[in-house]
Formats: sequence, C-alpha cells, structure tokens
Amino acid sequence: MLLAQIYAENKETQLAIDEYIKTLEINPKFDKRTFFNLANLEISIGKYADAKKDYEAFLKYTTINPDWKERAEKNLANCNFSIEAMKNPVPFDPKNIGDGINSNLDEYFPAITADDQTFLFTRNNRTETINLQEDFLISKKVNGVWQKATLIGSGINTAGNEGAPNLSADGQLLFFAACQEVDGSYGPNRKGYGSCDLFYAQKVGENWGKPYNVGGAINTSMFESQPSFSADGKTLYFISGRVGGIGETDIYVSRLSVNGSWGAPKNLGPKINTPGKEESVFIHPDGKTLYFGSNGHVGMGGLDLYVARMNDKGEWSEPVNLGYPINTYGDENSVLVSSTGNLAYFASNRAGGLGGLDIYHFELPAAARPGVITYFKGKVYDARTKAPLGAHFELIDLETGKSVIESDANPGNGEFLVCLPIDKNYALNVSHPGYLFYSENFALKELADKSKPYLMDVPMQPIDTGSVIELKNVFFETAKFDLKPESKVELDKLVAFLTVNKTMKGELSGHTDNVGDKKMNLTLSQNRAKAVYDYLVTNGIDSKRLTYKGYGDTKPKVKNDSDENRAMNRRTEFKVVGK
Repeated sequence: MLLAQIYAENKETQLAIDEYIKTLEINPKFDKRTFFNLANLEISIGKYADAKKDYEAFLKYTTINPDWKERAEKNLANCNFSIEAMKNPVPFDPKNIGDGINSNLDEYFPAITADDQTFLFTRNNRTETINLQEDFLISKKVNGVWQKATLIGSGINTAGNEGAPNLSADGQLLFFAACQEVDGSYGPNRKGYGSCDLFYAQKVGENWGKPYNVGGAINTSMFESQPSFSADGKTLYFISGRVGGIGETDIYVSRLSVNGSWGAPKNLGPKINTPGKEESVFIHPDGKTLYFGSNGHVGMGGLDLYVARMNDKGEWSEPVNLGYPINTYGDENSVLVSSTGNLAYFASNRAGGLGGLDIYHFELPAAARPGVITYFKGKVYDARTKAPLGAHFELIDLETGKSVIESDANPGNGEFLVCLPIDKNYALNVSHPGYLFYSENFALKELADKSKPYLMDVPMQPIDTGSVIELKNVFFETAKFDLKPESKVELDKLVAFLTVNKTMKGELSGHTDNVGDKKMNLTLSQNRAKAVYDYLVTNGIDSKRLTYKGYGDTKPKVKNDSDENRAMNRRTEFKVVGK
C-alpha cells in the first residue's frame, strides 16, 4: 500500500495500480481505502470498468468518510456514463489548422469573428530563460487559407502575460484576461484589482486602441478570466473564482445598462455551475447556445466539454456532454464553435502536431450544433462625401419590438458586421448624429438559403432639405392602408428622431407599383401616407411639421418589370422639407 502511494505521488499511475491490486490479493479487507484509491487511479487513465467495480466495492462499506463517499458516488456515475459513451462514440476527426497559426510553441485559446475571416489566439513565446510569455496573434483567411499569424500589437501585448482572448462577432472589440497588474506597471489603464482581471480594447481602422480594465462591477481581487462577449453587443460571460460562488470557479454573466456601465454579474446557477470547476465559456453568435468545460457534471472523469441552450424565457437547459471521443479521461477545454455551427476549434498536444499545443478543428456532431445564423456586413459612410462613419446599429425583433443586437461600426473605416439569428423577422436601424436614420428589413422566417450572408454598404444621408428616408419597416395589409403591428418599431424610431430634431419638417409619401387601376393606386398611396401621418401626430409630433401625399406609381425606384422590383416600388418615405 505504501509503495502504491509513492508511485501515485510520482505520477507512475500503472505501477501504483499494480501495487494496490497486489494489496487486495493479499487481503481485500485490510483497508477499505484501497478500493477508493485504486478506483481513483483507474478512472484517471480511462479504465472505467475496473474503476466501476472498485468504487462499488468501496461503497458497500457502511462507515465511510462522507466526502469520500460523495466523490465515489460521483465517479461511479462518471464510470457508468463513460462506459456507455464509449459504446456509442460520436464522429470526431480533428484536423490541424495549419502552420499559418500553429508553430513549435504552444497555441491555444482561439477566437474568431462571425464571418470566419479573422482568427485570434494566444501563443506562449517562451524562451530558454522565460517559461511563460503569452501574447496574442492574429491571422486573416485568404482564399480559404489562414495566413501567417502576426502579433496583434504592442498596445495590447506586453512583457507580461495576456491570455484567453475573445473577439466580438464583428471583430471590433477585444476582451481578454491579464494578471498581476495591480501596480499598473504596463500603464494606468492596465491597473488591475488583484489576481486576474478582464480588459477590453476597441479597433479603430486597422489598429487597436489602448486596452482598459472593464471595471469594478465585474473585476474583483479574485480570479476573473476567459471572457466571451455575446453577439448582441451587451452581454459578457466570464469565469470567476469570487466569494459566494457555487464551486471553485463558476460562469457569470453581466449585461450593459442603458448608460453603458456593466451591471452586477449574475451566477448562471446550479444547473450550469457545480461544486467543481467550470472553465472556458463560449457563447455562440446565436446568443443562446453555451459551450463550456467542467469537471463537476457527469462525464468522462476530467474536464469535459458541454453544451447548454437558453430558451425564450432565458432559462438554461441541462448541460449535455459532447460525447466520446471529443471528451476523454483527460482534460478537454477551450472549445470555440464557428458562426456556421459546423466547425469547432480546440487546442491539443496530440501526436502529429507542429510542436507543443496546436489548434485543431473538427466537424461538430449535429446534436451539439448551435442555432443557424447569417450576418449583414459592409461599410457605413456619408452618402455625399463617402467618409466612413462609426454609426450605431440596432437589430429589433419585429414580433416583440425588443432590441436583439446593438453594435457600432468601426469609426476609422466604417466597417460593420451584424449577426442575424435565423427564424425571426427583424428591423435594422442605423443612426448617427447629424444624419437621417437608415432602416433595413430582414424577413428570415421563411429564408430559403440560410447560409447566405447579406453584403451591402450603408450610405447615410446628412440631415438637409430634400434628404429622404425610405421606411422599410412600415407594413400594410395587401391593397389596404391599415398599419400592421410590426410597423410600430419603425414608426417609434421616426417619432424619436423627430423629437430630437425639434425644428425639422417633413413630407410623408406613399408609393405603389403599376399593377391595377391607377386611380385606385393613387388613393391607396394617399391613405397609406396619411396612416403614417396620423400615427406620428397621435404620438406627439406637431401636425404643423408634417404633410402627406400619395404618388401612386408615378415615382418608381426601379422598373416595374419583376415581382422583386414591384415590391421595391411599394414603399413609404419621409422627406425633409425644412430643418
């Protein structure tokens, strides 16, 4: 028994197992701890059937240390799960992501944008004298191939360690963890609260601005790390070892308030968090599928990877183990899932790599995939000068009227990317001081090609006499002038816009296609323009500031030569007639 303990302390697991087996052969009743210690070693190297037998033998004793009993019962459940999981393996064929990203050093903690074109990760640039020197590198995809990664820049990388990076879905915000910066030795904006803190930086043009501590609402004197920023632009998940948690480290979530400050973090609760460790949280761009590592849920024995899903009430499902051989008796951690949901990324030091930890990708089993999303991507600019604008984007669920996603275009080059979860219809509102707002409609409930992104630039009209907004989210019943309930979202935006611009005057105009009687079309367009006028007046806009007119089919945007073009010509507009 003593020899077995020595082998175990020296991590010579099989030799320790052999000695415990000899102990049981001499006298199985000598010490009940033998069964417990033997089973712990067996499960640690994946000998689940043997471990199951020895845990069951240990649990037959009536007087057992309660902590040992609890651990034995949990590990027995792990054995039963693992035996069945290995009988029913999930597809798993990991591929090295390539030498554009991997090297003979350790690469880990991957992050990727929603368009799958920008890849960020951590590399340990260790030397003969320094064992740990973590920096961030970034790679761009060209013709489907990840290019040679380069350092993200000295403004973020320091002589210290930066780890666990996370990019916002549009690639404009970077969140990461940095430790032991209480003295602010890397700059006053890098000063921490103790242990590891979360920091963020914003991209301006092609460069990254200075990183800043996310603040005392989230960071404490305890461990905070591994951030994951939701594509909604206002929700941050992270790992913390703060006082009052459920386990050693838990997953927390904080949301941005209307004034731009972070709210008090909320523990995700006992359905997700356990008395053990939860790590490497990742919220998919669909906003409701959560991936994380844990050694507290029933699994293969070490840290396993799990997926949980949020319902419409904001409640999490029971976590589901990703299965064998994605999970093994070792520790699996740091999983990332592409926006398309079919590819997952992870770090491994498996044989055949380029050296140390490499980043791999694999086809994610269908049962573990997130919801389908697409995205709207382009540049926003001044329609007259073509200068880029850092405009604000808001995506609104037309059915509920609730804001789903908020983000801002890059102020340096106007680039934006807005995630669009499938199976809902959305209104998109783009706003910038001094400009008319821009609206777009995404009817995704009946979308045929769900993988096709929307690539389109957004020209913003400066507020001036003659400028026109097309109200793309004002809807009427066919051949009628009754406003549909979904129109409220757009019309309330127009009310708010006119409330801010108190002296502006405008004309509301209705337009039809060329199908049907011209006189009836003219009357219909007039009534539709009046319906919008009435809504604005009812909601506090002075009628003296507004006029309305129907133009029928006399002012088409495009030729009325297809169903698609005729739909474009059926529209409602707001024209500035006075500032």
